Amino acid sequence: MKTTCWLICGTMLGTSILAQDNTNSLPPMPPPLTAPEAAPAPAAPQAVPAPAAPKKARAAKKKKAAPRHRLFEPTVSLTPGPAEVKAKSLIVRGQPGFKGESITHLSQGETVNVLDEITLKHHVVGEPRQWAKIALPSSAHVWVDSKFIGPDGAVKPKKLNLRAGPGENYGVVGTLEQGATVNQIRTKGHWMEVAPPPNAFAFVAAMYLKPAPEAAVAPQPAPPPSEVMPQPAPVPEQPVMPAPETAPGLELTPERIATHEGVVRHTVSPITPTAYELYSLQTDQNIDYLYSTTPNLDLGRYIGMRIIVTGPEALADRFHNVPVLTVQRIIVVDTNAAPRKIYYSPRQRQEHR
Repeated sequence: MKTTCWLICGTMLGTSILAQDNTNSLPPMPPPLTAPEAAPAPAAPQAVPAPAAPKKARAAKKKKAAPRHRLFEPTVSLTPGPAEVKAKSLIVRGQPGFKGESITHLSQGETVNVLDEITLKHHVVGEPRQWAKIALPSSAHVWVDSKFIGPDGAVKPKKLNLRAGPGENYGVVGTLEQGATVNQIRTKGHWMEVAPPPNAFAFVAAMYLKPAPEAAVAPQPAPPPSEVMPQPAPVPEQPVMPAPETAPGLELTPERIATHEGVVRHTVSPITPTAYELYSLQTDQNIDYLYSTTPNLDLGRYIGMRIIVTGPEALADRFHNVPVLTVQRIIVVDTNAAPRKIYYSPRQRQEHR
């Protein structure tokens, strides 16, 4: 019995020891599996504040404004003479440019006398570049220093400036010579407002002027009856006539249609092919000899007149090849181009003695 108990106790003790040894020899338990931690995101770069701009740069940036609109100015070409205002209201200034003081205004349709055209080398934005120098309108007035005007209204110094206003800070719009008289309008201090003389001038923007329409030429009055000189009746243009046959006794070759202008005179020389010739009033040289085969065309009535004659022209062989024009058409240009002279043959001179 005892032996059985001791066996049971020994068995239990040996089993306990073996269990302890097995426990001590086992490897340690691994840690529990967990998800890997996410890597921390890189921090966003912080904006570095820009360095403050210098005070001068900031001031310049504030002052720099958008460019102003430039004035559209067409190129104008004015010639001295009358011109018409095409703007509704045009300022007349004492100097070219906006620096010139306003003297008066002109309305649309008024006419001014242009003296010259001036182009500004330097002008501000919006200011016209071309200016017209005009004769000062009679509606405007000018100013002079009354200290240089005598009691009789005559200018005392050799030259006296005309100004656009009562003061030396106003522009000069002309001069007066010594002895010239002025028409006083009113005074302001020691300055006197006077009517403008003919040589006073002013300035307007040229782009607002246009050439004035040509004025109709007034008809000249007829002279008194006692002064009217008798004039020959105007000769109408002769109708075109057919080419005549060759003049008897003249061998004309070759022939062509020609037109000449000159003065008609009578010839009595026996070596000329015809009795009338066309000559130049400036050089007194022969242009052509005139011949007509039409009975009702009397060339003698054109003596002393400047005419334009057309017809066949040829050379006369028997008269040293001088040109002869057979008249077909005559146009009278001047009825008194040269004094009318009558030539007589030697026999006629003998009869008139």
